[in-house]
Amino acid sequence: MIEYLIFMVPPVLLMMWAQHRVHSQFAHGMKVPARLSGAAAARHILDTMDLRHVEVVETQGHLSDHYDPREKVVRLSPDVYRGHTASSVGIAAHEVGHAIQDAKNYSPLVVRNMAVPAAQFGGTAFSILLILGVLMQSIHLILLGIVLFGGVVFFQLVNLPVEFDASNRAKRILGEMGIVDENGGAAVSGVLNAAAWTYVAATLQSVLTLLYYLMIFAGGRRD
Repeated sequence: MIEYLIFMVPPVLLMMWAQHRVHSQFAHGMKVPARLSGAAAARHILDTMDLRHVEVVETQGHLSDHYDPREKVVRLSPDVYRGHTASSVGIAAHEVGHAIQDAKNYSPLVVRNMAVPAAQFGGTAFSILLILGVLMQSIHLILLGIVLFGGVVFFQLVNLPVEFDASNRAKRILGEMGIVDENGGAAVSGVLNAAAWTYVAATLQSVLTLLYYLMIFAGGRRD
């Protein structure tokens, strides 16, 4: 139990802090005006980058913004889609950054998209195989579950450069196109930098989970 807490508590605390910071920075950025709405900023950037085929649509939820590479659609939550604020244009530009990555065949994004099925299957299979392995006292099932969970870790690791690059593109483009001023640029950086910490926390949690179970597995083999 102590070993589990040592491995799991730090990333959980980091995630809690990161999520609090995201909401705090988002709320601050919502008070900083921008000359375009999130939807208009996304459309303007896409058109300027000759990506007119990529749609910008409103989707339900809070901070549910994402880019769908299969449908070629940037989906923005209501606050982002309609808001004329630094937070709105910052998040919208970040998602457009993914569309630009997609159009340019940005290598980490290509690898991440290929890793999605492995991550989804690995996460579910890990839990099932771990339980079955313990109940059936099968070290082979436990090891298989740990190996499959490696797909989750790989996805998280390759996701970091994808997200960081999209944020860097967003900051640069918003400044170059004059969509935000200096004050707005600082607010955008605050929101996107805070979001980056959530990706770091998720990655750390996955890596430490894998290391914990590898340690338990190795200890069980010795016993």
